[in-house]
Amino acid sequence: MVTNRSFSSRLSNAVIVAILTCISLLCIAPLWYTISVSFSDKAAVAAGLVTWRPVEFTLSAYQHLLSDKSFFRAFGISVERVLLGGLINFVLTVMMAYPLSRETKQFKVRNLYMWFIVFTMLFSGGLIPWFMTIKSYGLLNSIWALVLPGAVPVFSVILLVNFFRSIPKDLDEAAVMDGAGPWYMLLRIYLPVSLPALATITLFSIVGHWNSFFDGLILMTKSELYPLQTYIQQLIVQVNTAGMTSEEMKMVAQLSNKTLDAAKVVISMIPVLIIYPFLQKYFIHGIMLGSVKE
Repeated sequence: MVTNRSFSSRLSNAVIVAILTCISLLCIAPLWYTISVSFSDKAAVAAGLVTWRPVEFTLSAYQHLLSDKSFFRAFGISVERVLLGGLINFVLTVMMAYPLSRETKQFKVRNLYMWFIVFTMLFSGGLIPWFMTIKSYGLLNSIWALVLPGAVPVFSVILLVNFFRSIPKDLDEAAVMDGAGPWYMLLRIYLPVSLPALATITLFSIVGHWNSFFDGLILMTKSELYPLQTYIQQLIVQVNTAGMTSEEMKMVAQLSNKTLDAAKVVISMIPVLIIYPFLQKYFIHGIMLGSVKE
């Protein structure tokens, strides 16, 4: 343990801490401002009086959201997408990463497969062929259109392959000596010791599915099938008052578009903010351990 550090060392640490603090504040500031706007009065928001705290505190935006059936329908579609897409991503990533982590004497065409999947990560066929392919399979306006095109996240596969390769070979040899087969080694040895990497790729998958809005905009031709982020994106572009009752119109008139949109953004962030602390303790280890080479 270092107890006597030089002045230059302490100064450099102080500068690093100051820079990281500034970067953290810059990241937190937009989120804090959005929360303040969502709790502020319409007039204060329109006048630009809201900065770091709510002005004339009100819950009107959130009361309106609780009566918005379309919002909760889109919320349910996003939850379904995260659960279904996350499960598919997890299973396919593990099933692909484990054989690719083997030695070439065990899997002779391993390098060919690695080059192939890396190529698909760097190059794509373009937006129109991507859309035509999904349409030809009859997936438009279905939840499968949102989860199947990205069923194999290549970056997560590479991350997990590196993590599996960093596991000591002694475990392999001991398991083989005891007569373990590939499935036993994967399910009983590799997965239990790979929790940091598995938590990391799961977090990537959840956040990716939850925040994605563009594919919903392209692949869903009916607004009632939009996932939450696509629904919010459309509302931010334009507030649709068609179909509202007189009471809903009166409530919306008491709100500004900015206040209502901020409240929707805040609610859409809540699931990720709840999940992240439970996976964060594995996050750094999952990223760093996979990058260590023997």
